[in-house]
Amino acid sequence: MLRRKTVNGHLALCLENEQLRVGVLPEKGADIFELVHKATSPSQDVQFLMRTPWGLKPPQKSRSIEFLDNYEGGWQELFPNANDGCQYHGQDIPFHGEVALQPWQFEVPRSDAENVLRLWVNCRMTPFRLERVMCLEGSQLTLRESVTNLGSDPCDFVWGHHLTLGGDFLEDGCVLEIPAAVILTPDVLFEPLTARLESAQAERWPFALSRHGGYVDLRDIRGPDCHSHDDVILGGLEHGFYRVTNPRLNLSFSLEWNVDVFPWLMFWQPYGGADLPPLTGIYGVGLEPWVSRYPLAQAVDAGQARSLDGGQSLETELLATVGAA
Repeated sequence: MLRRKTVNGHLALCLENEQLRVGVLPEKGADIFELVHKATSPSQDVQFLMRTPWGLKPPQKSRSIEFLDNYEGGWQELFPNANDGCQYHGQDIPFHGEVALQPWQFEVPRSDAENVLRLWVNCRMTPFRLERVMCLEGSQLTLRESVTNLGSDPCDFVWGHHLTLGGDFLEDGCVLEIPAAVILTPDVLFEPLTARLESAQAERWPFALSRHGGYVDLRDIRGPDCHSHDDVILGGLEHGFYRVTNPRLNLSFSLEWNVDVFPWLMFWQPYGGADLPPLTGIYGVGLEPWVSRYPLAQAVDAGQARSLDGGQSLETELLATVGAA
């Protein structure tokens, strides 16, 4: 069924069946703020997505221009840019793009399709429309997505899914499996005081160079007591897939996607060591399929951006599955 409710002043749309509850904030970038595995008792329900310590703040009177101004965790769309802000065709494209900062329109496609929701948004800085059709069936959430160039001239974009696990699901002892080949780390560390991985490395998955000597097995998810904060880029994916398993809860989360569209995976590791505001104190794991490892302008220069001619569209699909390990 599809329900409407209000969460701290924000309109929320909830897709729900006997196994899962998925919450979306259409007027806040169509954030997926809730992905809950339903147990026999509500007190035993498991939220799979990270929630920041400060939570979702009420809507601001003026439109936000910064991704982190009201970052509550969860799952966002990054488009037409990911990572640092940049200039493209005379426009200042913000950090993580513009669609996560805009209200999206929505509709239920058919009156008998209570677990299907369509959302879309037109960019203001670039001539694109981004559309998402969400379908909840059993233990699976499918996102059928399309990007369309509404203009007449070719235009470039970078696209990413900022999906961060946490909540009741993530803890020390969880295990990641992914068919990656190479580990890359940034040339400059974001938080060198709490980073545990060496900068500017290119190593074979799953072992990364530690700043303290030896190697770190990145398949092993650490708890907040690790007090570390690292960014990793995974490349050479055989196919678009990963699974995170919690052996104690006997639950897993997996994501499948088209690796031809999203060939890179950003592996964000705020293991309790995010000390710089505004991310102070967060704990989670970001596992984020991206078009490019670079922001839009740099991706264009590196030949990693996608481009669509006027009137052309690109379609793709992501499948998230929650269930027994």
